[in-house]
Amino acid sequence: MIDLRMLRENPDAVRASQVARGEDPALVDQVIAADELRRSLLQEFESLRSEQKAVSRSVGKASPEDRPAVLARAKALADRVKAAEQEANEAEARARDLTLALSNVIEPGVPSGGEDDYVVLRQEGPAPRDFAAEGFTPKDHLELAEGLQAIDVKRGAKVSGSRFYYLTGIGARLELALLTMAVDLGTAAGFTMLTTPTLVKPEIMQGTGFLGAHSDEIYYLPADDLYLVGTSEVALAGYHQGEIIDLSEGPERYLGWSTCYRREAGAAGRDTRGIIRVHQFNKVEMFSYCRPEDAAEEHRRLLGWEEEMLARVELPYRVIDTAAGDLGSSAARKFDCEAWLPTQERWMEVTSTSNCTTFQARRLQIRERREGGTETVATLNGTLATTRWLVALLENHQRPDGSVHVPEALRPYLGGRAELVP
Repeated sequence: MIDLRMLRENPDAVRASQVARGEDPALVDQVIAADELRRSLLQEFESLRSEQKAVSRSVGKASPEDRPAVLARAKALADRVKAAEQEANEAEARARDLTLALSNVIEPGVPSGGEDDYVVLRQEGPAPRDFAAEGFTPKDHLELAEGLQAIDVKRGAKVSGSRFYYLTGIGARLELALLTMAVDLGTAAGFTMLTTPTLVKPEIMQGTGFLGAHSDEIYYLPADDLYLVGTSEVALAGYHQGEIIDLSEGPERYLGWSTCYRREAGAAGRDTRGIIRVHQFNKVEMFSYCRPEDAAEEHRRLLGWEEEMLARVELPYRVIDTAAGDLGSSAARKFDCEAWLPTQERWMEVTSTSNCTTFQARRLQIRERREGGTETVATLNGTLATTRWLVALLENHQRPDGSVHVPEALRPYLGGRAELVP
């Protein structure tokens, strides 16, 4: 939820953000009008209630001949107060609904446009391999994994349906090794590790901004009125809901390890083969609470830790500045790291880090006590490792015989193994 005071003082900035996202700028004026009505009706209700209290107090002081008139006036005022309260409540609910529909205001410099309008900031890591020059055609991750007996999608589909899978043998070990290395990196950087709930209440899901345009991608359990999370960001954001936290010594950082669930409604095409786009996966997620003025710098730190992980597994990758229209509603800016996918000759997202400024914390009522009162904090998130990384690891480190090179930094987590052999 955006800051209404900022909206009233600088509506043009919010309109420009809506336009850059490809969303309706007229919503800004609707929110302003609804908020003005809400404040007007609330003021009217409070004025009437004050008058009613004064008249009620005067009943006992009235003379016998005046008392019936005073009682009648008190009753009439009580009816008006009740009606005014209902109008004020309805206006408040409408203003809140409209405000919740507004996406976060993007940071200056965020590219305008949609999914294809990102800006490539840089390319890092080793150069993508020239398999033709090496004399062989690369296998895709699923073919490699099946040769290694690492992934079983057929039995996954038999048991749970399409886009489910088993990680078997070395595949399960490889995922565990990768996620454990991410935990070691994160805890060394000062993050507190949490294993998080994967079912959350509607107010937590809404508070993080996930019940908007992409709510159809979220699994919902109506019998329990709970949502399955698509990322531990949701549970980590809810961890301090309704609390006043202490950031006097710097950001409060958490590292969430969880299973994630996504319906991937409407997704189709090449990403449905293997484990690129699936309904269930595991992830290690960074989450930070910090002061709003420190959020941009904290965002760069999260990106740095993501890049450190990518360097450890020796992957070619690039960093992109995501366009406004491809941001989630809660993100003011998002940087993605995309690893090279040899068999599809394209870049594939493997990490994402978002600065959500005060948008989520305002919804979830998470504040810090500072001089002059309490202030809403900022929240940020970033992926440190996820199951999808296995795709890039297998394809980029494959050999002609179907074996796979294990990056040196990952070997201690696999018992010193330097290669995976069919």
